Amino acid sequence: MANFDTGIFPTWCGGCGDFGIWAALKAAIKQLNWESHQFVIVYDIGCSGNMASFLRVYAFHGLHGRAIPAATGIKLANHSQKVIVIGGDGGLLSEGLTHFVAAARANMAITVILHNNQVYGLTTGQSSPTSLKGTKGKATPLGVVDQPLEPCGFALLSGATYVARAFAGTIPDTTKIFVDALTHRGFALVEVLQPCVTYNKLNTYDWFRQRVKPLPAVPTNVYEAIAKAAWTDQDIFTGVFKRDEAALPYHLNFEILKEKTLIQYQEKRDLTKYIISQK
Repeated sequence: MANFDTGIFPTWCGGCGDFGIWAALKAAIKQLNWESHQFVIVYDIGCSGNMASFLRVYAFHGLHGRAIPAATGIKLANHSQKVIVIGGDGGLLSEGLTHFVAAARANMAITVILHNNQVYGLTTGQSSPTSLKGTKGKATPLGVVDQPLEPCGFALLSGATYVARAFAGTIPDTTKIFVDALTHRGFALVEVLQPCVTYNKLNTYDWFRQRVKPLPAVPTNVYEAIAKAAWTDQDIFTGVFKRDEAALPYHLNFEILKEKTLIQYQEKRDLTKYIISQK
């Protein structure tokens, strides 16, 4: 795992769930024996996106909510690369929601690791699309009035071919799910329940540990999967809600991409005339 460390210690708050996700992702990559040239990570803006400074891999840091279209472009240009998206519930499920739906519908072969802490942590704790109804915060002193968006259920409704949930407080289980998701050949969503120890005083580690339960088995149909993915005040299931390996990834629908990657079709050009000399 040290091979992927940058030497910069994470700036997350002590106890942040991002530490667990960071550790599980490194462990999953090591378990898969991936070399750094075999994959790329696209980061969204937010606390989760700060991971770009703590993993020594090929990466792209996108705009808020726009990590998925950037990842889509990378995958279509070079589908031999494994492409991972790291983003939070704020960016990926607010202005990034249409991109999320489009990638799931298309079965774009990317893995989305969604850090769900139910707040905008980087901007000091405003409510997010997944904040539970009644949650009080800086921008909602009387409590959130909207129904929370459930990432796994939404992904299932959008046609995602792999949908799972993990808990940042159980690194070995999260690592196992990451390995499974990263080897899926189509669109994969892993929602990670990630406590924000600074701004979310409701959804704490203890709160989750009282409710998180392993899913006994992969549901047999989408309706059962949506029902199991729904949060209740007693049960929040972790595990795989859907795994469909038969569905064709988006890029394999095109004959031109079956033999070569898109970048292999491009002619090499001399770009020296466009380079401005610094002398």
